[in-house]
Amino acid sequence: MILPIVAYGDPVLRKKAAPIAKDFPELDTLVANMFDTMYGASGVGLAAPQIGKAIRLFVVDATPFADDEDLSEEEQSRLKTFKKAFINPEILEETGDEWAFNEGCLSIPGVNEDVFRCPNIKIKYQDLEFNEHIEEFDGLLARVIQHEYDHIEGILFTDKLSSLKKRIIKSKLAGISKGKTNADYRMRFPDKKMR
Repeated sequence: MILPIVAYGDPVLRKKAAPIAKDFPELDTLVANMFDTMYGASGVGLAAPQIGKAIRLFVVDATPFADDEDLSEEEQSRLKTFKKAFINPEILEETGDEWAFNEGCLSIPGVNEDVFRCPNIKIKYQDLEFNEHIEEFDGLLARVIQHEYDHIEGILFTDKLSSLKKRIIKSKLAGISKGKTNADYRMRFPDKKMR
């Protein structure tokens, strides 16, 4: 089922998300709905706060990046099969020289900016059976994971921009929270429901 994506300005996007217990009701269904929602919006990652749930969960499917000819064959093949749900994740390490990449966000449609992030991460998380994993990721995979992880920490990619860039996009962000956007997927706008 495709769910509406919460727009910039909703308080849920600023909450530090709560851990998920093993008895969380219908977690499999929620994860399936999150993948459906992400695909419906042509995204590569989606965090639970983006569908209004302040819980430590995000999904990633990096396969759309697998066709990028600027990437090495090794990275392309890794991306081609990468589809995963991360439950109760915790980034243990971020290493390497930060690099810039143009990021966007399904909760902030029409805004894309260069964001600097470390190229390598080590992350601890649980799968759908609550088995614990510790894995290392690099390149684009690391970046997508860092972006989604920020969501469950109450951080948006726009927070990482310079103060000048923030000033430039301020009115656009205010417009998004009021529903002034051309997103081609269902959204829930914080300032629309208050009227």
